[in-house]
Amino acid sequence: MRNVMREAVAPLYLLLCLIIGGSAQGVWANMLLQLLGIALIAWAAASRADEPLVAPARQLLWLVLIGVAVVALQLVPLPASVWPHLGGREAIASGYHVLGLETPALPLSLTPHESLNSLLGLIPPLALFCAIVRLRAYRASWLVAALLAGTIAGILLGALQVASTGPAGMSRWYLYPSSSFGFATGFFANVNHMAILLVITLPLLAALLAAARGANVQGYSAIVALVAGAGLVIVVGIFLNRSLAGYGLALPALAASALILLPPRSALRRWAVVAAGILFVGALAALATSSTRATLGSTAASSVQSRQVRLATTAEAMGDFMPWGSGLGSLPRVYKLYEDRDQVTRTRVVHAHNDYAELALELGLAGILLMIAFLLWWFRAVWTAWRHADAGPYARAASIASAAILAHSLVDFPLRTAAISAAFAMCLALVVERRAQAAAAKSDLRPTRHVVLR
Repeated sequence: MRNVMREAVAPLYLLLCLIIGGSAQGVWANMLLQLLGIALIAWAAASRADEPLVAPARQLLWLVLIGVAVVALQLVPLPASVWPHLGGREAIASGYHVLGLETPALPLSLTPHESLNSLLGLIPPLALFCAIVRLRAYRASWLVAALLAGTIAGILLGALQVASTGPAGMSRWYLYPSSSFGFATGFFANVNHMAILLVITLPLLAALLAAARGANVQGYSAIVALVAGAGLVIVVGIFLNRSLAGYGLALPALAASALILLPPRSALRRWAVVAAGILFVGALAALATSSTRATLGSTAASSVQSRQVRLATTAEAMGDFMPWGSGLGSLPRVYKLYEDRDQVTRTRVVHAHNDYAELALELGLAGILLMIAFLLWWFRAVWTAWRHADAGPYARAASIASAAILAHSLVDFPLRTAAISAAFAMCLALVVERRAQAAAAKSDLRPTRHVVLR
């Protein structure tokens, strides 16, 4: 009983993140997730592990610690004789002189409070990762069940949002005051973030089906029915959502998911790889040229700022603030200094709609090196998951899901929510916890006991 309760910890925390962690607007909800996350991290640090962490998990945790150290260094005040000469800060320092004030000792980060707030956002995904790789407080099939429960509940809420939308596009079923009104956002404020959740559920459904092949006939039939029903609901959710990200990334995700189900020597595997690659490139091209409000029926003209304009403005600021960066979470303030005054509206730009460019601006050269190191780590982990026979279907499905999130980050900011960042952490943990999964998968679907009469 104690083991069962322990294995439910990570799935329950994931489900909670999916339900209440859909937007930075939920201040109290995010604070609750962070407090619970701190408790999980403390539990993981204090508990004695039966076996050491696998090398990829240790490497990723070191990358996280280095990232935290970089942000911490950005919060250290620097002498007034040094700070104005660190790139991009000359104009800001001149403002003190105009007011007749001495330039005070200031940190590298232009927005230290926002930097600290962004750093706290790492707690939920880090807690879930530690709960899986350090505490082993999970069962792979239960994590998928939690993901399914949160996704389907979001689809049902999205259906209510669309069905009750009034002439002004408002509905009492939306959870946040600033949302993609008129679209099925579920537990999110941004319609595209709900879309990526729908997409990443598809390969994990395929993994659930592949893992059930060793079960008895009754168990396998039940899983087939569950996967078919859940898949149908998710497809309906994608159509309700109407996000171009959902349409575009769902197709390559489905093609790649076929690799989980096809036999190793099947001739169709090569065609599935080719189809997934072509669809993936096409989806990225379509999203990159779409508006920042990439939903069915929208155009770049209907967006407050096109994706290309935001990226160009961010790149200009990035060049000025290199190599130190402007500080984690500082993009909204920095963007105001560079945007075209003729295009300024009441709508505030809060993200660059490209997480890689945004982090490069905020963390400078250190951020770029950290992103390169992480991507190299991820490619190696995914390569190992697909090359080794002991990886299992959950590791391979998690690699597809994490790839979809990383691709979506090129044109959006899904990892800025606790919900998607927690789902991403789950995927990374499943990719590296291959042997533990393979052993657990056999016990997930218990055989039916029969009474034999002699």
